[in-house]
Amino acid sequence: MTDNVPVSGKDGPAEQGTGREAGGVSGATAQKPDPAALGAAAFPRTHHVLLLEFGSRKDFDDPRREWRRLFSELLGTFALVLAAAGGGLLHAKGQISLAAAVVAPGLMVMAVILFMGAVSGAHLNPAVSLAFALRGDFPWRRVLGYIVIQLVGATLACLFLRLVFGNVEHLGATLPGPGYKNWQALLMEIVLTALLVSVILGTASAAQNVGAVAALGVGGYIALAGLWAAPVSGVSMNPARSFGPALASGDWTSYWVYLVGPVTGALIAVGFAFVLRGRGGDVISRAAGSGVLDEGALTAKAKLSEDIEQGRVVPEGIADTGTQRSGQ
Repeated sequence: MTDNVPVSGKDGPAEQGTGREAGGVSGATAQKPDPAALGAAAFPRTHHVLLLEFGSRKDFDDPRREWRRLFSELLGTFALVLAAAGGGLLHAKGQISLAAAVVAPGLMVMAVILFMGAVSGAHLNPAVSLAFALRGDFPWRRVLGYIVIQLVGATLACLFLRLVFGNVEHLGATLPGPGYKNWQALLMEIVLTALLVSVILGTASAAQNVGAVAALGVGGYIALAGLWAAPVSGVSMNPARSFGPALASGDWTSYWVYLVGPVTGALIAVGFAFVLRGRGGDVISRAAGSGVLDEGALTAKAKLSEDIEQGRVVPEGIADTGTQRSGQ
């Protein structure tokens, strides 16, 4: 009886059968469908859900849709600065608490990422666009357009506030707090922005703030930073957020702090990202965080993680020595 039980593939029935039967078995194994390759045709519902939540990478890169992305940045930055500067203005008038003033922009960013992050990437901040470009995850040719439209959106928000409230309380401008000097506010802005951009680079995918993970991470950090650091610098972390009130009110006091601080912080965050995840612009950086931007990306990301975990794939620049040893 035991002689009829195959012990391995070599002595199994496939060898005793005809070549056609053996070929059929091996062919079926070789042609096993790959979910990542099947895409929308095999999983239409999954594909549709992913597109709704994360958008399409092709749409994000398509130059013909640049006007839509720019409008998205305009609208998103307008909403962010409306909440941030408006909250600061009303707090200065004594009508809302400091906690409400600093939590409002965090919640607004969370909402913006969820409802339009897949359109433009929801950068909403020149420092963020710069950081994505330096990482190689965002084309430099689009950086200038993003920065200009972010400044326009911030300015429109503050002009709206001026129309409603008049030119009062610096229109919610970010300024060093009472008893603090410019250099203290500058150092605070550098550190806070470095941490903010680190959160963004870690939770975003392929230069896009998309999905619940990015929304909660980025919005939660903005609120948390404001709760403890607002009395020192006003917690701008965004040159556009400080530019709007300065231009609309005509008061450029200490604006340089909120330009130099966030840009410097963003550069530091890019360095942090290199140490933590290596160079950007590759499959690993694009798979970081919650990113699932097209059909098959979730499967590819899971396979990549499994290969790295089991040592079949070594991330470039992280363990070159180990790769050389395995090659020997």
